[in-house]
Amino acid sequence: MKIRVLGCGTSTGVPRIGNDWGRCDPADPRNRRTRSSILLDTGSEHVLVDCGPDLRQQLLDADVATIDRVIVTHDHADHCHGIDELRVVSQTLGRQVPLHARAETLRRLRNRFAYAFNGNPLYPSVLDAVEIDQALPVEDALIMFVDQPHGGITSLGMRVDQHGKSFGYAIDFHALTPDMASIYDGLDIWLCDCLRRTPHPTHAHLDAVLGWARDLGVGQLLLTHLDNSMDYATLAAELPDWAAPAFDGQELNL
Repeated sequence: MKIRVLGCGTSTGVPRIGNDWGRCDPADPRNRRTRSSILLDTGSEHVLVDCGPDLRQQLLDADVATIDRVIVTHDHADHCHGIDELRVVSQTLGRQVPLHARAETLRRLRNRFAYAFNGNPLYPSVLDAVEIDQALPVEDALIMFVDQPHGGITSLGMRVDQHGKSFGYAIDFHALTPDMASIYDGLDIWLCDCLRRTPHPTHAHLDAVLGWARDLGVGQLLLTHLDNSMDYATLAAELPDWAAPAFDGQELNL
């Protein structure tokens, strides 16, 4: 399996509007961050996780035209407001694109983007809503899901197992629950939310993430959903050798 980090930025991206780089060095291209999203290539399918407002440019940069299915972790704007870009994906496929999410997320997306799900005589529906259960088989890979606390809502975390290797994706959460610990235990690669160094009410912070990764026995930790206080080189220099910041366009092999 190949995993591409389409984006590793927080909801405002880096730089923020106003060319605000914060503590990030604008000369380092790894500090230019679009909204968080990944693409899983299982060998038989492209699975997109989240479709934020940067999706068009992310897919152009990745040179990817076909998406076989989409998983939406929750309905916050930075994770779903690029949903209209899936019209072109649907046209390329010649069919609806399956969009997988929890029931409440689907309800909210249907209300917000009714045209994409319902269609009309002039514009056909481009999305097929599929409620997520506990697991999703994709050929010889298995994706397992877990609910994560994210302020007043929950987001969807996931573990992907294929050929004896495991990858976890955990974004937009602020506490590690026992169910999450069970899902993420012993991962080969964990791509995990790490907004900043100091605590935040809805996102994970650096010390907490490092502690969780040690306790879980994670092989490799990569940090995502980074804000403009998290300069790539500075952060990389202070991390243990089994951890690193992610960057847009990064490709991982599982």
